[in-house]
Amino acid sequence: MKTQKTLKISLLVLTLALAAGRAPVASAGTLVNRTVVSGSVPDVVDALSKMVAKNGMMVMGELHQGKVLEMTGLQVESESIFVGSPTMGKKLFSADPGVGLVVPVRINVFKDAEGRTVVSYIPPSKLLADYDNPMLNQAAGMLDDNLAKMTGMLH
Repeated sequence: MKTQKTLKISLLVLTLALAAGRAPVASAGTLVNRTVVSGSVPDVVDALSKMVAKNGMMVMGELHQGKVLEMTGLQVESESIFVGSPTMGKKLFSADPGVGLVVPVRINVFKDAEGRTVVSYIPPSKLLADYDNPMLNQAAGMLDDNLAKMTGMLH
């Protein structure tokens, strides 16, 4: 049992390390939308989760990277939530079952090097553009608008 738990944790750490190596660099014109907000990481995640629910969406999963990375000795405040809507998901997956690579949308809340709390995500329209499907493009635009509205309310 303990060996199985250790294996799962090791796999998660490896997955995080691989994902971190492929993340886009944040600078002007990149895929990543970043918003500096007030509050601690847990408080912002809580506020964001409530906004998600009020906007007809739901938190479908959470990933506490900071807690996992503590095992490596790295101290970082970082939490991700996976946000979506079963109704929107039905439309997206009906149009192309491969959208599971992109949805639910991942939102990351973290403390940056200057100690600021940052909310970041890649707009769904940028991730779904390669599917070349007008229905997906329309739905992605709606998701972009919702995410921008919610993160804008966190200032």
